[in-house]
Amino acid sequence: MSTPVSGAPAAGVNSGRFLRFWAAQSTSQLGQRFGLVALPVIAIETLHAGTSEVGYLTAALTVCYLLVGLPAGAWVDRRPKRAMMIRSAVVRALVLATIPALWAADRLSLGWLYGAAIVVGIASVFFDVAYQSYVPFIVPDEAIEPANARLEASAQVSAAGGPALAGLLLKVVSAPVVLVVDAVAYVVCASFLATVKDSEPHHANEKGERSRLAQDIRAGVQFVIGNPVLRRLCVSVGVSNFFATIVMTLTPLLILTELGLGTTMMGVVLGVGTLGGLVASATLPRIRARLSAGTVMAVGLLLAGLSMVAFPIAGSLKGASAALPVALLTLGQFGMTWSAVTFNITQVSVRQRTCPKDMLARMNASIRFVIWGSMPLAAILAGWLGSHLGVVACMWIGVVGSFLTALPIIGMDRLIQETTPSASAPLQNV
Repeated sequence: MSTPVSGAPAAGVNSGRFLRFWAAQSTSQLGQRFGLVALPVIAIETLHAGTSEVGYLTAALTVCYLLVGLPAGAWVDRRPKRAMMIRSAVVRALVLATIPALWAADRLSLGWLYGAAIVVGIASVFFDVAYQSYVPFIVPDEAIEPANARLEASAQVSAAGGPALAGLLLKVVSAPVVLVVDAVAYVVCASFLATVKDSEPHHANEKGERSRLAQDIRAGVQFVIGNPVLRRLCVSVGVSNFFATIVMTLTPLLILTELGLGTTMMGVVLGVGTLGGLVASATLPRIRARLSAGTVMAVGLLLAGLSMVAFPIAGSLKGASAALPVALLTLGQFGMTWSAVTFNITQVSVRQRTCPKDMLARMNASIRFVIWGSMPLAAILAGWLGSHLGVVACMWIGVVGSFLTALPIIGMDRLIQETTPSASAPLQNV
């Protein structure tokens, strides 16, 4: 077990600085869920977008990882991560506020929606890379997994409550107005972050000289490629995100167009189903006390694929009573989020403990470049295939592909033992 950096006193998950950071993340997550529900609804119902246009919108939100994913890691490693997160939150608030303003002036267009999504996505890249690299600077090593579990728990509470609340709000106000909640949440997030104290050393380079951006990027990529644990995780999560994105891109169309369930029911299905993630955050410590990290990750991926089967099956029940497809969608969403969160908490904690602190942002950026960079390609493919093959048929492709994601996890426990000195310690030292 390592000591806190920079001589800072031990600060676990009950310390004031972690609790304020947790509040910032929770507020941001709740607002973001409102935005994720509102944006496709704006495209479909306000701007009359079709299957391809919805795919382009999802691609616009995620293409940023291909555009700035790798440079973001190098920039974040050179600068204070807390300040980076504050700036990113403010940028997202300002950009999102333009959408309801333009809608009120009857000037909103799909082109602007795509552009706003790209800018918000770029700001999110910097926020997310800094966020995942920041945890080891506010808690000691033995508290990393408990901290990640708490952060993921609040994210899942937001994922459960956010869509449901957004769906109810959509019955009262138009979708563009819902984005005001998202913008305000980012302002509150920035305010909380401004009060957090951390132990991050603020210097550009351990050697005292500023290295070139390309060298920093290359160092991060080489570290991930050279580390067998990180390399396999990168492949596994990249493939998983690709096929999951195909299913998730078409889910609003499945619910709103194919099944005709309406926005309120979409919010309820996604919100209630996502309670699986909250259950996963609560049950993971007991699971990890009995099972190794590699086993937990493999089981999580396989169960996520199995849960996704419910989506195309529900879509094939078009014309039947709404109760059965709603039940299937909710059950599938519950199982998928339980499995994904169980996998994600474990793999993020393994990554954070495997990587030196001065390489965290570049490591996270390199991995996120692959796993998130695959998403716009999957979204565009989903839109194209959905238009030509149909929504349900395209979803089956995503389901079948998702079962491949556990293959790189085989033998992971041995590799973790070899590359992480504390891997054999109890639960808190994954």
